[in-house]
Amino acid sequence: MTIKVILFYLAISGVIGAVAGYYLRVLIALSKKGSAEIKIKEMLLGAKEEAKRIAENAELQSTEILKESRVETKEKEEKNIRTEERLIKKEEMLDKRQLDIDSEVGQIKDRINEIKAIKERADELLGERSKELERTASLTREQAKQELILEIEKKEEQDMLVRMQKIESSGTEKLERRAQEIILNAVQRLGTSVSADIMSTSVTIPTEEMKGKIIGKEGRNIKAFERVTGVEVIIDDTPNQITLSSFNPVRRHIAKTTLEYLIADGRIQPAKIEEMYEKAKGEINRIIKEKGEHAVYECGVFNLDPRIVLILGRLHFRTSYGQNVLQHSVEVAHMCGMIAEEVGVNVSVAKAGGLLHDIGKALDHEVQGTHVEIGRRILQKFGVSEEVVKAMQAHHGEYPYETPESIIVQVADAISGSRPGARKDSIEHYLKRLEDLEAIANTFKGVEKTYALSAGREVRVFVTPTEITDIEAKNLARDIAVRIENELKYPGEIKITIIREMRVVDFAR
Repeated sequence: MTIKVILFYLAISGVIGAVAGYYLRVLIALSKKGSAEIKIKEMLLGAKEEAKRIAENAELQSTEILKESRVETKEKEEKNIRTEERLIKKEEMLDKRQLDIDSEVGQIKDRINEIKAIKERADELLGERSKELERTASLTREQAKQELILEIEKKEEQDMLVRMQKIESSGTEKLERRAQEIILNAVQRLGTSVSADIMSTSVTIPTEEMKGKIIGKEGRNIKAFERVTGVEVIIDDTPNQITLSSFNPVRRHIAKTTLEYLIADGRIQPAKIEEMYEKAKGEINRIIKEKGEHAVYECGVFNLDPRIVLILGRLHFRTSYGQNVLQHSVEVAHMCGMIAEEVGVNVSVAKAGGLLHDIGKALDHEVQGTHVEIGRRILQKFGVSEEVVKAMQAHHGEYPYETPESIIVQVADAISGSRPGARKDSIEHYLKRLEDLEAIANTFKGVEKTYALSAGREVRVFVTPTEITDIEAKNLARDIAVRIENELKYPGEIKITIIREMRVVDFAR
């Protein structure tokens, strides 16, 4: 009984506890809800106060901005008013100035019309005066002009001639003196006597029996020698001598060296000929290289392509009128450097142009074109500077003188080629040049007699004094010089002297 009662009371107390817990939970929830609503209301009040404060601040700022904008607008309006007033004043001034200009333009037009009228009247008076003069003198205007010019020329001719001669002699003396100083200084500083060098094509043999060995059985050796070397072997009755003939100087010299090796060895046969030819070819190539390098070093011309140096060395075996071309090129380079230094132009370009001016002659038997054109192509191919090409290309007048160095190269080439003893000339060529000089001068009107003197360096022309005046004589000398320059080729320069002599003969009886 007791346990049941206890359980009953426990059950009742559990139900009462559950109900009490429930109500307690409800009360807690209601209390929390009331506090949240209070917080929300507090937040709403704070937000309203903040909004009111922000609105008040915005209103104050807008009021200040509006006030500032009104002040700025007022200042701009005042400024615009002042600008407008200045523009109005300027416009009034421009209008006034335009009126003054229009008035002046009208006055100028009136003056122009007056001047035109005066000029027309003056032209009419001049025309009437000219007609009156023509009628009085029985001459037209052109006839009177010609007679006046002729009269003035006759009166002033002597005076003009004297003045021209004085000016010409004074200027010529100064220029010739300076030119002589430069040229003589260059020649003196060069100070080398270069004799004419003729490359020999003859080979001396020790005995006459050696000719038979060279010919060989049925001419086998000589045929093999000509085939290998590319030269013609001439064996005649000249004792102890054999002549080699070829247009190529390098090939001819290789053949000469080959023959000398064969004579020294004593064994002459086709196989030995080929062996000695290769040996001689190597020796000549070595000489070519050495000669080219020596010429470049002697002249101080550096930074050249090695192939140009080899081509330059080939000129050692080339002659022109008996003058060794490589030696001539070195001489021209030295003279170019000296003259360039005297006149104040680029010395290195002038020396390079002088050294390389005849490089085309090393290949002119193998390539088409003049040696100048061949030389230009060689230099351009191997990257030589354009200044050096311009300096070398004009030494025979085939190209214009574009730089001072080109003129110096031409002058130095003429000095080297025309100095005494530099070149040999055949008697036929010498006589032909004298005849051509006299023939050119004799073609001009008024020429009586012509004489070529000083080995063709001077031409003296006697003219008829009744046909040629003193002034015309000066023009005649220039015309003859131009004809000679255009039609003849010659080293150096040729002096043209015109002689006009008046002789009057009478007899007293």
